[in-house]
Amino acid sequence: MKVPTSVVAAAGLVGGYGVARWTKKRPLGGVVLAAAGAVAARQWRESAGSGAAVALSGAYVAAFAGSHPLAKKVGAWPSVFGVAGAVALASWAVERRA
Repeated sequence: MKVPTSVVAAAGLVGGYGVARWTKKRPLGGVVLAAAGAVAARQWRESAGSGAAVALSGAYVAAFAGSHPLAKKVGAWPSVFGVAGAVALASWAVERRA
């Protein structure tokens, strides 16, 4: 059974941050983030096509980048959960239409 892509993407963002924070090794968190992003991109391409995969992958990267300035306003964990939720929702919506 395949894990829904929205869950993979959200888990990559949350898991990447969690691993980086708890291990104090940011590159290790980046590995988690990148691995989940690669799995999600492949699943997006299979379920919704290449154009959707590119757009959702861009949203994934933008969420990662955007979580940093957002964290200065709302805190790290709320920021990460917020952007992860946004990417999950976008993934669900795009795949639902495909």
